[in-house]
Amino acid sequence: MYNELKTSNRILMGPGPSDAHPRVLKAMATPLIGHLDPEFVTIMDEVKMMVQQTFLTKNHLTFVVSAPGSAGMETCLVNLIEPGDEVIICINGVFGGRMVDIAERCGAIVHKIEKKWGAVVTTEDVKKALDHCPKPKMLALVHAETSTGALQPLEDISNMIHNAGGLFMVDAVTSYCGVPLKVDEWGIDAIYTGTQKCLSAPPGLSPVSFSDRAVKALENRKTKVQSWFLDLTLVKNYWGGAKRAYHHTAPVSSVFALRESLRIVLEEGLENRWKRHQDVHQVLKEKLENLGFTYLVDEQYRLPNLNSVFLPEENDEALIRNKLLKDYNIEVGGGLGAFAGKIWRIGIMGESCTLNHVNLLVSALEDIKEFKR
Repeated sequence: MYNELKTSNRILMGPGPSDAHPRVLKAMATPLIGHLDPEFVTIMDEVKMMVQQTFLTKNHLTFVVSAPGSAGMETCLVNLIEPGDEVIICINGVFGGRMVDIAERCGAIVHKIEKKWGAVVTTEDVKKALDHCPKPKMLALVHAETSTGALQPLEDISNMIHNAGGLFMVDAVTSYCGVPLKVDEWGIDAIYTGTQKCLSAPPGLSPVSFSDRAVKALENRKTKVQSWFLDLTLVKNYWGGAKRAYHHTAPVSSVFALRESLRIVLEEGLENRWKRHQDVHQVLKEKLENLGFTYLVDEQYRLPNLNSVFLPEENDEALIRNKLLKDYNIEVGGGLGAFAGKIWRIGIMGESCTLNHVNLLVSALEDIKEFKR
């Protein structure tokens, strides 16, 4: 016989998921109803409106993909790219590289802008790419690169790609509801995010939004979208319209949780939430630097809610990280790719973005005898 399910009560300060509000966990326990029940359709409409509000967009084609953020990435790419399309993709960490993989599977001709991990893409980088590819179908980049903690400026690049006649696609998985993100004002044509970072909902859903320009590109496709499940021409009729067409069985309990987490965001207010993440980051930064940590990313491009830091010399990062988890129930993330074994990724996202979380982490580090300052 299997034992009753039981997990440790972790303090989540890694790259995601973040701690969930008790109201969100309670919402998940709401009794199930059918995914085409009129009551659930009303809930879907409410979720769509709240996603529009938090994306700061009036895009009609805004909904939630029934899968995690990577499926949101794939939704944007497979719907907007056809075989032979030329696209520019910016790579300064793990997730830009993942975009390239998907785009190539769609048959795109990919022009890469490759930057050192921890750096950001500049307008000069984009200008050089446009010299080689003057009429791209799309430029895609990551707003907040989870593997490095770099925060990418967007507005100038958006203007450049639109002037070249292309679409502008953004990965906002780690920035959504944590730092300023203005879909309409910044001219973002396709955007996706996840629910488990600054939104502090359970992982497994991906809010997405498409501009009228992107919808026109979808309507003018000459070939079928290569994915049936992610085909917007099908799924959009499940999330909108007078008569809902069955597409798939939505994860009802996860949508309940998402609805509650969005309510919490709107109660706090987006600007207040952005300020909270910045304020708590400043306290964490000061305390970490006092312990001898140094940051990977230049301060002007530093993501406040995902802190990528080098430990003081002579520390075994895996040993200290495992001590935090085993002895203090605190989870922080290790490095990825070239930074595996070299950095920590400390998340202060959503419900994990409090001074209590900062003080718990710092006190634990001061208490671990193996930690060398």
